[in-house]
Amino acid sequence: MSDIVILSGSPSEASRSEVVLKHLGELLKERGFSVSHLSVRDVPQEDLFLGRYNSDAIAEISTLIHGAKGVIVGSPVYKAAYSGVLKALIDLLPQDVLQDTPVLPLMTGGSSAHLLALEYTLKPLLATLKGQNLKGVYLVDSQIDKLNAAEPIIDKEVEQRIQKQLEYFAEIIDRRAANLVVKQEI
Repeated sequence: MSDIVILSGSPSEASRSEVVLKHLGELLKERGFSVSHLSVRDVPQEDLFLGRYNSDAIAEISTLIHGAKGVIVGSPVYKAAYSGVLKALIDLLPQDVLQDTPVLPLMTGGSSAHLLALEYTLKPLLATLKGQNLKGVYLVDSQIDKLNAAEPIIDKEVEQRIQKQLEYFAEIIDRRAANLVVKQEI
């Protein structure tokens, strides 16, 4: 099992969202977390299109997410919301797959005009899966260099915001783990 599961909702291989999510994964690995990266592109198309709740792929994804200490979900903005293929995957997961799990939502878009997509579309979607939504991060495409995987965030203020959100995310996970140890000792 991985400490952190990162789920990319981008259907594109050359995606800014994907580059940022991989960057977050590397930053979390540097902090000592084990990280698994999932993409909607990894899910068999037939499972998504035909709504196969009981497929082996969906069961594996559900188990991985359910066992994670924290989850990061990212998507580009399409028509003022998350990607449709991300929604197709979410619809196939168990209703409580994120039960009490800290979730860091992330979205990327062409302009700041879609900033509220994070608040009004992605966070409510994740809440239906019983996740504990954190503040989240929205990035404008111009703040991301998708050709520089090592340092994809061009804007230093945005990088600081991401670092702050990751620190908070890690603190919550560490606190929950410490509380679990105390409860087991009692």
